[in-house]
Amino acid sequence: MDNAQNKDLILREKLAIQRTILANQSTFLSFLRTSMYFLVAGLSMKSLLKIESALSIQIIFFGCSFILLTVGIINYFRQSIKIKESEIHIGNYKKEHLD
Repeated sequence: MDNAQNKDLILREKLAIQRTILANQSTFLSFLRTSMYFLVAGLSMKSLLKIESALSIQIIFFGCSFILLTVGIINYFRQSIKIKESEIHIGNYKKEHLD
């Protein structure tokens, strides 16, 4: 009986980690999408605004795009490392790691 409960616990924890991995990927794609929105906005500013300061506005949008992409990449890899580290706690880790 105890072994069946342990297997059920292991399955639940592995599924929770899979959901966490998918959430991490979804968050990265959201950062990427937002970064691309700023990039497209920067590219379209020159044709939308027929003023001399359009270049400075473009640079601001390109900078925001680059910053968002960089933050998204850093966040993705930082969370991936935390997820990998949490996998050692699946199952009967007290017997495996404390003996």
